[in-house]
Amino acid sequence: MGLFSFIKNAGKKVFGKKEAEPTEEEARITALKGAVTQLGIPVDNLRIDLAQQVIVEGSTDNNADREKVILALGNVEGVGAVADNIEVRNPEPESTFYEVKKGDYLSKIAKEVYGDPMKYPVIFEANKPMLKDPDEIYPGQILRIPAL
Repeated sequence: MGLFSFIKNAGKKVFGKKEAEPTEEEARITALKGAVTQLGIPVDNLRIDLAQQVIVEGSTDNNADREKVILALGNVEGVGAVADNIEVRNPEPESTFYEVKKGDYLSKIAKEVYGDPMKYPVIFEANKPMLKDPDEIYPGQILRIPAL
């Protein structure tokens, strides 16, 4: 559990307007829940609150799903921080997070973090279903980097 920072102006566009009015808060929460649901990440009792950041609560079986929920919400345009209050029933080691820079591609990242560019499928698999294609990453995106 903790607070994770993201680049607010980068990410998937799931909100109808850039600047939401207070009356649109429920629509924004529904859009964020839809982003998690659409990816098929299993989380029970998902609750999202918008304050100064996105606050997410719920429970899931493992850290991988917890981290994917955090990234699915944080990699949305307009979200600058995600406060994580997700309970993990079967905790395992946490992944590290990596911010994609201009010119990055998965094999380059794999060489940097693992010392082997051929380990890029590990990063790709760890970020499914958010990543549909290993070539579709963008600067400012945050990726999960699992331990080997």
